[in-house]
Amino acid sequence: MEWLERIARLQRDTAAGDRDPAHALLLLHALGRLHKYGAQPIRFREVEMPLGRLLTEYGPPRPARPGAAFYRLAGGLWDVTAADGSAAPGPDEEALRASDAVGRLAPAFAKELLTDPPLLGQVVRALLDLNFEPSLHAELCAATGVRTDFAHPAAGPGPDQMMAGRQVLVAYACRCAFCGYEGWLGTTVVGVESARLRWRAFDGTDDLTNCLCLCVLHHRLLDRGVVGLTPGGMILVSRHFVGATPTARDQVLALAGRLAIAPQRGFPAPDGRNLDWHARQVFRGPTRPAL
Repeated sequence: MEWLERIARLQRDTAAGDRDPAHALLLLHALGRLHKYGAQPIRFREVEMPLGRLLTEYGPPRPARPGAAFYRLAGGLWDVTAADGSAAPGPDEEALRASDAVGRLAPAFAKELLTDPPLLGQVVRALLDLNFEPSLHAELCAATGVRTDFAHPAAGPGPDQMMAGRQVLVAYACRCAFCGYEGWLGTTVVGVESARLRWRAFDGTDDLTNCLCLCVLHHRLLDRGVVGLTPGGMILVSRHFVGATPTARDQVLALAGRLAIAPQRGFPAPDGRNLDWHARQVFRGPTRPAL
């Protein structure tokens, strides 16, 4: 399908493994507005702050540049002009504000999305799948105003992925590598799962060289960049994380500087290259010192 092919061609430097979800986040924000308000233009002044927050929250740990995303989104999906209809001045935020720059979904794109609701869901899922881990999809839909049910995957994990996930649980004896939690309901493990370091969208695999066994809480915190892991097995906690309750202290802050539980003998530990990718592309440095 033409529009989905254009979405897939958006620049995403997977060769170097660098995350650049700025265009995806802008499109998700625009799709949320399309669903709510119809095909209306979006002033840069109105989108600068929410887009900047999205880039800070869900982009890699570097300064947010909403102007660059707003001006450079291409592929026939997005049009940008100054308020008077002349060419937009460039990606500089101050210049975009001064010209009262306006962006809009390409008219043909917006028309098809409004007349074909299944296409809208497919576009949202493509943007999510190509840029983010599944644990973040529903949260991103809520943050951008997109219908949350669009985040539901069309199909569950395949047999190979399920087998790899079970191997990760076995390697760690069904315990969270960060807090040691384990839980069972009859013969079924509950609240513990396989968590990728290098994301699936960026060529991350589901085997033990790229996965940890984590409880649901620490899996989510890993994907949000709150926690990480050094090649030596020391747990990292972001200095940006704030938690005032005893539970936050015990479950998150107290992890800083601890050694994670290693896989059982005979199973490989996470590969240092995947740990480095997570540290560069996801973890929100600087690191919090040990308590």
